[in-house]
Amino acid sequence: MPGLREAKVAGMAAAILITAILTAAMLTAPILTAPASAQADFYGGKTIELIVSTGVGGGLDANARLVVRHLVNHMPGQPAIVVKNMPGAGHIRAANYVFTQAPKDGTTLATFIPVFVMAQVLERSRSIQFNSAQFNWLASTSSSNSTVYVWHTSGIKSVEDASRRTVVMGGTGTGSYTIIYPTVMNSLIGTRFKLVTGYQSTAEVGLAMERGEIEGRAGNNFNSLKAENGEWLRTNKINLIAQVGLGRDPEFPQVPLLTDFAKNEDDRQVLRLFSTDVVIGRPFVTSPGVPAERVALLRRAFDAMMRDPAYLEDSRKANLDVAPTDGATIQKVVADLISAPDEVVAKAKLAMEPKDLTERPR
Repeated sequence: MPGLREAKVAGMAAAILITAILTAAMLTAPILTAPASAQADFYGGKTIELIVSTGVGGGLDANARLVVRHLVNHMPGQPAIVVKNMPGAGHIRAANYVFTQAPKDGTTLATFIPVFVMAQVLERSRSIQFNSAQFNWLASTSSSNSTVYVWHTSGIKSVEDASRRTVVMGGTGTGSYTIIYPTVMNSLIGTRFKLVTGYQSTAEVGLAMERGEIEGRAGNNFNSLKAENGEWLRTNKINLIAQVGLGRDPEFPQVPLLTDFAKNEDDRQVLRLFSTDVVIGRPFVTSPGVPAERVALLRRAFDAMMRDPAYLEDSRKANLDVAPTDGATIQKVVADLISAPDEVVAKAKLAMEPKDLTERPR
């Protein structure tokens, strides 16, 4: 029976083919999954260093220490995570370290005040050794508009008031928002801020304002202000005269945006440039050169942490906002900032020329 014999031969051939396919799949499966497995196993027994670009006690530091307690629960291998504060040079010191000296294996994370991105855009320092776009941006736990405010006894209640007389503002350094925003406002809006720099921390600036040594400060995000000095808002100890961002904070819709004071479209573009990096918020990065699979693992860990009820509850108790932005989105925002039009950058550089800056007596 030729037909039956041919059918048997065909059946045997098909079975052999199926067996070969299954065998090949089994042999290749470990090769396909090995990279993911290797990334998961990498952190077992490791210690991760988290660099914070500010001193101890501010909003960025408090946020970092809360993240440390919870991120480990979402990291394969549950590595130890230790915080290292590295303030200085308008956050450039920390950025330089992570970019040039830190291991390129994902064992160094960092959280920065994003002013260092603008420092690169505006070529504000010869000490810059990084390219912001080449950091691996992992996530931002929150973003919040920044502020310009004065102490209630100053008598200043608006930007218009601050354009009529000299107002003494405290700052930590020429590369910080405490100095950048008032300088730009003096240049483009006509305020008469006198800037006193040399305070060691923003907390020290706040104390100086309380004791009457200065009248106000800039560069304090709403989320930090509410967490650290919420009573100032509740008891009207400060007058908010401007906020910095691309849209007004829903909780403070009466406070005008920096861009609202633009006198023409050219000025508006410059003020918008200075307002864009607020979107970056409280970001976390790792060094350039970290394997893509490990960057993806870290991004997943942050995403999982920011959905964790325990993390959300601890953030609420600490008055730390959680409004996550994923790493890929921040990566694009930074890339767009770095490639800002030359003519806008040139005008922004002119606006940053200091006009009334003095060093605080020691």
